[in-house]
Amino acid sequence: MEEKKLDINSIIGFVLIFGILIFMFYQNQPTPEELEAQKAEQEQVEAAAKKAEEETKTAPINQSQPVNLQDSTAVANYKSAVGAFGFTQTSDGTTRLENEVLYLEVSNKGGQIVEARMKEYVTHDSVPVYLVKDGNANFALNFSTNDNRVLNTSDLYFEPSLTQSGDNQVLSMKAKVANNQFLEYRYELKPSEYLLDFTVRSQGLNGIINSSKPIELTWDLKAIRQDQSVRYENRYTRLTYNHEGDKISKLSESSDLDEETEEDVKWLSYRQHFFSSILATDTHFKTAHLSSKNLVEEESKDILFTKEYSTKAPLELQGGELTQNMHWYYGPTDVKVLDDYKDLAIVESIPFGWGIFGWINRYVFTPFFGFLSSFLPFGIAIVVMTIVVRLALSPVTYKSYLSQAKMKVLKPEITEINEKYKDNAMKKQQETMKLYNKAGVSPMSGCVPALLQLPIFYALFMFFPTSFSLRQKSFLWADDLSSYDTIFELPFTVPFYGDHVSLFPILASIAIFFYMMMTTGQSMQMQQQPGMPNMKFIMYLSPIMMLFFFNNYASGLSLYYFISNLITIFIMLAIKNYILDEDKIHAQIQENKKKPKKENKFQRKMREMMEQAEEQKKGGRR
Repeated sequence: MEEKKLDINSIIGFVLIFGILIFMFYQNQPTPEELEAQKAEQEQVEAAAKKAEEETKTAPINQSQPVNLQDSTAVANYKSAVGAFGFTQTSDGTTRLENEVLYLEVSNKGGQIVEARMKEYVTHDSVPVYLVKDGNANFALNFSTNDNRVLNTSDLYFEPSLTQSGDNQVLSMKAKVANNQFLEYRYELKPSEYLLDFTVRSQGLNGIINSSKPIELTWDLKAIRQDQSVRYENRYTRLTYNHEGDKISKLSESSDLDEETEEDVKWLSYRQHFFSSILATDTHFKTAHLSSKNLVEEESKDILFTKEYSTKAPLELQGGELTQNMHWYYGPTDVKVLDDYKDLAIVESIPFGWGIFGWINRYVFTPFFGFLSSFLPFGIAIVVMTIVVRLALSPVTYKSYLSQAKMKVLKPEITEINEKYKDNAMKKQQETMKLYNKAGVSPMSGCVPALLQLPIFYALFMFFPTSFSLRQKSFLWADDLSSYDTIFELPFTVPFYGDHVSLFPILASIAIFFYMMMTTGQSMQMQQQPGMPNMKFIMYLSPIMMLFFFNNYASGLSLYYFISNLITIFIMLAIKNYILDEDKIHAQIQENKKKPKKENKFQRKMREMMEQAEEQKKGGRR
């Protein structure tokens, strides 16, 4: 009885404790005002995080603290921090290097290029093209000294000395330990060239620099936006590099962050679609750690940078001294310009395309278009090149249409076979193949010509968006053939389409719709085979995909597809009405069916396999 009473008391106690806890939670629950305050605080935290993320996308790379040279204490602290390099005379300012095509400014602080501007080019909104500006780039050496200091050349002051060597401008930037002991950056700019020689060397520092620890070269750059569509520009903005002999590799153009460590690196290209910042070295970097960070998440007119690139490469001392002969290239990603520097092979940084596609682009379409555009307006040159390409491929178009005509002639017999063996798919396929074999018709013969055209189409697909010669060249209503044309600005953004309407993609979509009506119409009339794609669906889907996909692409590419499909339609009409005679084709097929046709090994093997499958099927029924 006592135990039972104890159990009841325990239960009552637990209930009371639970009730008290519930009451406390109720009393202590936040009021509506407190909930609003918590929500506001959370929104502030999220906004601060977003702001911090945006600031990292717009903040300058070079974060070295400036020294107030008017403050004697600050100067004394600087000299104490840099040790022996405090011998260098400290002064703010930059030194200009310029020729007919390139303007550069080199800063006393860090001895590096802090401004690189193209003289002959402007952006889509008529602003000069800058590759380096306002701290978007940083070049530095990190090294240790024998008195246990770790120094970065971005923090060092250099003394400038500008001289002439013939027609060349030579700028020597020296961070001195003594008058005859220094670390030197030597720049040499030639007339009318985008390439300048760049040498990093030391003199008399074998007792200053700690040779037991590696010197690390770092080069960081945020690619400045140049085009009106930042997502389109970003698609062709990539870190490209030459390594291990003649290998050309690229980091991802779309990943949030892509990193690689490579060996025997000859040059690095921080490509910004139509312009490139390239660092090449005569003595290859034994290793280099490369990274590319994507800064574009969506289409926006407010985005300032597309990619953030970074390279880290160790340099070796020889006899305690440093000598590294390199070259800077700040200029257009133009085959005509880059091809002048054959020894460096930096022309390979242009994305011509992979394998045979790139070869066709590089050695056929690029020079051919260059020839046409030398005496024709650029838009007309595209039209003429398209006509030439389509006429050259007209025999392939003829073969494809001939195959369609033969299939059309056989359609009644194919329909009869389908009806006769509608409940036996294996037998239906056997009889269809027999008919094709007797008539001398191959259903694949229409596909082979299309496959033969793929290298041409892909090469042209890569040619138009990367052809520098099309940049800011107008045609009809298109202001820039290397970018999208606009006939109407939308007051909102359509997902996957954009905030504008381009006319050339609309025309190209209409042309491809009629082209597919002609090429797939016959397939649509024939009975749909199991597992085969719905041709009617494809016929409607393809123009819509082109309309959305090409709305932000180069108008020159859309112009090409419009003219190409238009010409193909006329060629096919000419073949149908003036070249091919369906009655003659039918008569020829009937003659072929009368002649015994020898099976090849593949056909015989396929027939035997199908017959065996049919026998097994019959055996299973028994």
